[in-house]
Amino acid sequence: MVEWCRLPGLSPYAETLAAMEARAEAIARGEAGEAVWLLEHPPLYTAGTSARAEDLVEPGRFPVFAVGRGGQYTYHGPGQRIVYVMLDVKKRGGDVRCFVRHLENWVIAALAEFNVTGEIRPGRVGVWVARPDKPCRPDGSTAEDKIAALGIKIRRWVSFHGIAINVEPDLTHFSGIVPCGIREYGVTSLVDLGLPVTMEDLDSALQATFADAMASPSASLADRIHPPGSSAAQGKDPWPTLPPRPAAP
Repeated sequence: MVEWCRLPGLSPYAETLAAMEARAEAIARGEAGEAVWLLEHPPLYTAGTSARAEDLVEPGRFPVFAVGRGGQYTYHGPGQRIVYVMLDVKKRGGDVRCFVRHLENWVIAALAEFNVTGEIRPGRVGVWVARPDKPCRPDGSTAEDKIAALGIKIRRWVSFHGIAINVEPDLTHFSGIVPCGIREYGVTSLVDLGLPVTMEDLDSALQATFADAMASPSASLADRIHPPGSSAAQGKDPWPTLPPRPAAP
């Protein structure tokens, strides 16, 4: 059973990271169950293990945190749903690449609840959406923007860090970095796409689609996307009573 926790307000980065790592260690020791935390951070940049110094365009704009997750620079801030996943990867098949694909498929399935088509692109980490409303790229192809970033770390077969989905962040804040080291494409959000989606709407969609999207590798993505009659699509709140904010150790 996965414990879901939605944290109110803006969660301070360092304290939340410490609490997340402590929970992941407890899961690895068999002292706690799997968990998904949904939260927002104050404006900040994080540098993954592949971050390049030249991709931090405005070093003094927001605090910068060097973290152990994969990936490069990314932005976190109000209006962006952070999804920290502390899951037992070994219990879920022990295939790290498959696990990452399932996380990507989960984001795609949640976006589909709002009729947004998220896509994966080889060589470009994250989830992308086509922007036919924007000018074509120089090669004539349709413009695309990133709507979600993904970066995890696995220790003792337990994942931590996770996903960032843009609901309604200030998109100008991304200009202080080269997001994920990709200069040729932009970023977008659900609200930027013209959808009046709230954090609560997205949280419901994430919970509604989690089990199917994280199903066995043999299931196709189309089979894992939650049907239109889901609780999120109907506007119902499927959330149980949630535990309080986890305290930093």
